[in-house]
Amino acid sequence: MRIHIVAVGTLREPHFKAAADEYLKRLTPYADVRVTEIPDRDLGHDAVRAVGEEGRGILRALPEQAFAVAMDAAGTERDSDALAAWFEQRMNGGDSTLAFVLGGAAGLALEVTAAARERMSLSRLTLPHQLARVVLLEQIYRSFRIVRGEPYHR
Repeated sequence: MRIHIVAVGTLREPHFKAAADEYLKRLTPYADVRVTEIPDRDLGHDAVRAVGEEGRGILRALPEQAFAVAMDAAGTERDSDALAAWFEQRMNGGDSTLAFVLGGAAGLALEVTAAARERMSLSRLTLPHQLARVVLLEQIYRSFRIVRGEPYHR
């Protein structure tokens, strides 16, 4: 399985970068996981325009034929077991490439959520986008461990 994380912004904080790198390393036996970072735009003068520019960058970065998932607080929220079952459905259903899209500080452009096949929420809490990336990677890793019946999940 191929998994693409398309994220607005870079991981600037060393602790977020270290955590993301650790989960990317742990995911190596389970999937080909790639991260594409889209430059975040200055929201100061025209936030709508900035989010639109980020959205165009996201749409260009999405792999063709990928099952695209927009990470959105208003999307479907799952616990870890349900997320693992969702991954298993995607694998058994022939979806060989998944793309998870994480917006920047102002969220995702409407064109991005419209292009996604699903909207998913990590939490109803507002998470900084750098932390959301780490949480997403950890939950993907946890899902693969659950699907394979390997210890980790509690």
